[in-house]
Formats: sequence, C-alpha cells, structure tokens
Amino acid sequence: MTIAELEQLEQLACEVARAAGELIVGERPERLGVAATKSTATDVVTVMDRRSEELLRTRLEEARPADGVLGEEGSATSSRSGITWVVDPIDGTVNYLYELPGYAVSVAACTGDVHTPGQWEAIAGAVLNPSTGELFHARTGGGAFLEYAGRTTRLHVTKQADLAFSLIGTGFGYDPGKRRRQAAIVLDLIPQIRDIRRAGSAAVDLCSVAAGRLDGYYESGLNPWDLAAGWVIVTEASGVVRGVAGGPPSSDLVVAGCPEQVAALSPLVDR
Repeated sequence: MTIAELEQLEQLACEVARAAGELIVGERPERLGVAATKSTATDVVTVMDRRSEELLRTRLEEARPADGVLGEEGSATSSRSGITWVVDPIDGTVNYLYELPGYAVSVAACTGDVHTPGQWEAIAGAVLNPSTGELFHARTGGGAFLEYAGRTTRLHVTKQADLAFSLIGTGFGYDPGKRRRQAAIVLDLIPQIRDIRRAGSAAVDLCSVAAGRLDGYYESGLNPWDLAAGWVIVTEASGVVRGVAGGPPSSDLVVAGCPEQVAALSPLVDR
C-alpha cells in the first residue's frame, strides 16, 4: 500500500472518529439509561453506543464501499478490498454512562482476518477522547500524533524499563471469575511497580502509553475493536504491543510499552 493510500485511511479514521465524538457528546440524552447488556448484567450498552456505531458504519461505507466493517455493537460486513474497519463506538461505556471523562471513539483500518489472532494488523487508526478533545492518530510508517487545542504533537513511548519506577495501566473484565484472577495478578504486581492505574478504556490506556503518560499497560479479555487503533498508535510511537509468550496480542493478553518495558512486565502478567 502506498504512502498516499495510508494517509487517506488515517485521515478518514480521524474524520469519522470526530463525527462520532460530536454525536455522543452533543446528542447525549439528559437521562441516559442502559439499553442492553452484553457479557454480564454490568457490561452495558447505551442507545448512544448504537447510534455512534451506525454513524461510523454509514460514513465508512459511503467513503469506501468495498471495505468491510466490524463493530462492537454488531456491525459485520465482509471486505472486498482487503481492508476492514474495526470500530468501537464508545470504548469505556461505563465511564460514559457515569459521565466520567475516560471514554473514546476508536476507529482502525486493518488488513488480514480480524477474527483470528496473529492473522491481522492495524495499518491506520484514530482514537478520540471527546471529553478532552484529544485526537490520537497514526498510520504504518508515518509516526503517531496527538492533536489538541490546535496543536499537533508527535508521540513517543517512555524508555522506562525498571518496573520499580513504572506507572502501569490495566483493566478488568465483567465476569466475576475473571476479575478474581485479574485481581490476583494486581496483588502480586503492585509491590513491584511505582503504581497502577485503571482508567476504564483500553483505547485511552494504549494512547496513554503512546503519549508517555503510562510506562506500560496490560490487560486480558480485549476484543479487536478495543485494541486495533491503539495498537498502531503505540507501534508508531516506537512501542511494541505483544501477547502471550511474546506473540501477537489477543484476547488472552495484551502488553504494551517500550520493548524493554514489555520484556520486564510480561512475565509478571502472562499467566
């Protein structure tokens, strides 16, 4: 794929992420309730999740009708071009429900089989935090950037490799059994690091790694839409995103940071 084609994908990701962000902030109902649940009764979906995904799907299909779309809330169209857009209309829905600022719109152009770990990659993406106005974006070979308040800043992960001085982000699933296992890892990990943060959005956490706001990040249970855009943003910020035993990231494990950070953190969370 040419540089010009990658630039077009990145630009489109930014455009549709901004449009969805304007929707979920500007048209949020005064009394936003839960429209449905997913994996558990506490894993919620709002009407705005669905409206945001519909906007993303429609805009992407209008701009690139041969591309596929895979969305958290059910969008699933096959690709005829080799490109599939993987979108999360509101990553961090519980934060959005409670009007906490840690939620995002995540949009990524991907190649390969997005349903099979290790068989796909994100080549361009954007993550918008509508509550702060921060737009993170990247494309393969083009670097990673943050647009905020009229300024554009190039992103770079920290070079922190010493866990004792590392601020680490993570997240938890909604299944009680999984939460117990995740809590056990935190219990063992926290005496060995500077501190830990749980923001509530994987996309925001990955962008925080890219921006140097976190030294590292790990989580299990992520889906492609949680991961895709943040993956390319971290990679283009000179970081790495790995999974079990150093393999590709998957629902089993995602670890992100500079190469040395990931090498130090992975053995403690890869279980």
